Amino acid sequence: MVSRVERGALADWFWTIDRVFLALFILLIGIGFMLSFAASPAVAERIGLEPFHFVKRHALFLVPAIATMIGISFMSPRQVRRTAVILLIVSLAMMLFALFFGVEVKGSRRWVNIAALSVQPSEFMKPAFVVVCAWLFAEHARQPEIPGNLFAIILFGIVAALLVAQPDLGQTILTTAVWGGMFFMAGMPWLWIGVLGGLGAGGFVAAYYVFPHVALRVDKFMTGEGDTFQVDTAKEAIIHGNWFGVGPGEGIVKRIIPDAHTDFIFSVAAEEFGVVFCMVLVCIFAFLVLRGLSHAYREKNDFNRFAVAGLVLQIGIQSIINVGVNLQLLPAKGMTLPLISYGGSSMTAICVTAGFILALTRHRPEKRAQDRTLFRVTHGLPAE
Repeated sequence: MVSRVERGALADWFWTIDRVFLALFILLIGIGFMLSFAASPAVAERIGLEPFHFVKRHALFLVPAIATMIGISFMSPRQVRRTAVILLIVSLAMMLFALFFGVEVKGSRRWVNIAALSVQPSEFMKPAFVVVCAWLFAEHARQPEIPGNLFAIILFGIVAALLVAQPDLGQTILTTAVWGGMFFMAGMPWLWIGVLGGLGAGGFVAAYYVFPHVALRVDKFMTGEGDTFQVDTAKEAIIHGNWFGVGPGEGIVKRIIPDAHTDFIFSVAAEEFGVVFCMVLVCIFAFLVLRGLSHAYREKNDFNRFAVAGLVLQIGIQSIINVGVNLQLLPAKGMTLPLISYGGSSMTAICVTAGFILALTRHRPEKRAQDRTLFRVTHGLPAE
């Protein structure tokens, strides 16, 4: 046990970290590892690999992912900003590289091979993009003569263009929703809300007519016609599990779900552990998001407020998309369930997001005192 009277870096971290957030992240990681035993063996056998191939790789990914999360949580807000800027520059460069030299999978170029690893740069772009935009919005709020909002709009345009070029419409929608939420919190005028809302609607219509796979998925969702094997099988797995599931390892329908270990792991969880378990899982994500928004509401520092809110929104909206697809409430779209689904890039990138949240929500008494003094001085009140 770490004593309160110790003044080392580890003691300071332990007593200033938001331990509820830390427990939630560790809990979700543990649930994801448990579900990998249920979801991945059937997928591995179907493609000719040994049954626990993906389980072993999932465990291997967890070590650097958790280490990354803990390491980032030691950072100060200034270090978080600097890390995010570097990560954003590198990830954008790799996304551009992927368009010309990346690995093509199902018609999209999203992956870059580095040594023996396949990396999806857009996953790492997301948390870095949120933090950098939060910094730009905060600088504009602090000094209106600084065109932070304009720079954030330009940066969003660059990111959206690279995602559409891959193409990855799901990540584009996720990034747009998170960015729009942050811009709204930064005091976006109603005129901008109308203009950007119209551009978003126009972009969706354009995607429907420009990208055949988008039109196909929307049409299948609206009419129920065509090849709906994945979503139909996922729904069948959920129905088969009923309220309390058929038991660990006893799932039958999961064996024929194509992406059971990634996009449709929620359906596997429903079949083996039941709808009640899935409701608890959804509640964990909801509590995580609400806790983050509550912290952002109380935060005096604009950068911390925008960044924490944006990061938890990213996790929450991504979870909604994944669960919505599994429940046939949204058109089919490849989107992992944060900290649950298999995937090295996804797992590590979400742990980067978690590390940023832990770093920015740490209780720093001296920083809170500075913020209170600054607030009183800027509002014409005597300093404490």
